[in-house]
Amino acid sequence: MSRLGVLGARLYRGEVGYDFVGKRKIWYGISILITITAIVGLAVRGLHLGIEFQGGAVFTTPSTSATVTQAQEITQKASGHPAIVQKLGSGGLRIQVTELDTQQANAVKSQLADSLKVDETKINADLVGPNWGETIANKAWTGLGIFMILVVIYLAIAFEWRMALAALIALIHDLTITVGVYALVGFEVTPGTVIGLLTILGYSLYDTVVVFDSLKEGTKDITKQTRWTYGEIANRSINSTLVRSINTTVVALLPVAGLLFIGGGVLGAGMLNDISLSLFVGLAAGAYSSIFIATPLVADFKERDPKMRALRKRVLAKREAAAAKGEPAEAGADAGAPGAAVGSDEDDPQDAAPAVAGQRGRGGRGRSTGRRR
Repeated sequence: MSRLGVLGARLYRGEVGYDFVGKRKIWYGISILITITAIVGLAVRGLHLGIEFQGGAVFTTPSTSATVTQAQEITQKASGHPAIVQKLGSGGLRIQVTELDTQQANAVKSQLADSLKVDETKINADLVGPNWGETIANKAWTGLGIFMILVVIYLAIAFEWRMALAALIALIHDLTITVGVYALVGFEVTPGTVIGLLTILGYSLYDTVVVFDSLKEGTKDITKQTRWTYGEIANRSINSTLVRSINTTVVALLPVAGLLFIGGGVLGAGMLNDISLSLFVGLAAGAYSSIFIATPLVADFKERDPKMRALRKRVLAKREAAAAKGEPAEAGADAGAPGAAVGSDEDDPQDAAPAVAGQRGRGGRGRSTGRRR
């Protein structure tokens, strides 16, 4: 078995672990800082909307010796608006200008033909009206709103409302960061971008639900024991699914990185940038939020519940009593130590601390820390 596989197995059994929930204030601070940066970028620079949302014209020319810079200068002089120019494989140019009506587009087309020394009839012009772009934008917002509502309803039914709220916050976190990166980088926002945004929400939700499912299983009958707090079991759930989350994220990011850096960067395929950047940033943010934001938020919400507060007091009191008697203290997951499956105290009258695999407990009996099957 590979080292990563061995590590994954040890994380799943609770033999090793990292204190994600205990250090949640650090992750909250990092997320707040990144979110503020994204919001400032969005407020200062704004989004560079494509012609699908603003309206305008796209001119496709036959093969020409003119450079991209020359075409940009010619188009901007003729239209009075900045132009996005791409060199096509055929040697022609794709020139995109926003906020042009039919009359202005015809004038720009004639100017391009004269300046580039090509036949005007061979320049293809496609016009997009601003009303059409507004309709597309409204439909995108409607689709996003419906998606969010369905997610909250599903998670509230399948798990509970606290998990639904935490997942919603994580999704908004991912969206804000992705949109902020678009504003800072200056990439054009097109319908492809919207598709990418909706896609990353699905990926982010998938990782979050995997952890939530483990948490739901681990906290069954949690109030019948006095060994672990809710936050400690939540931390165990993150660790047990950590390698799986990393693997699925890396596998998803590799082809997207190929689209973004090779297809978009090296080959200059600008259309690929629209969707690949949103996928790349969103997948990375989604993996981060499912581990560092969603589940720690659930632990925060849940431990405000009177029952969980009472449980935490019982657990801490029991550990203090054990320490006073000189008995081994139970190491909770909040300290990054291994956890154990939650069960009734009847399963262990001594409530001894679970040992790492191979370690001997009281009375010379070895105790496994693995989850009961």
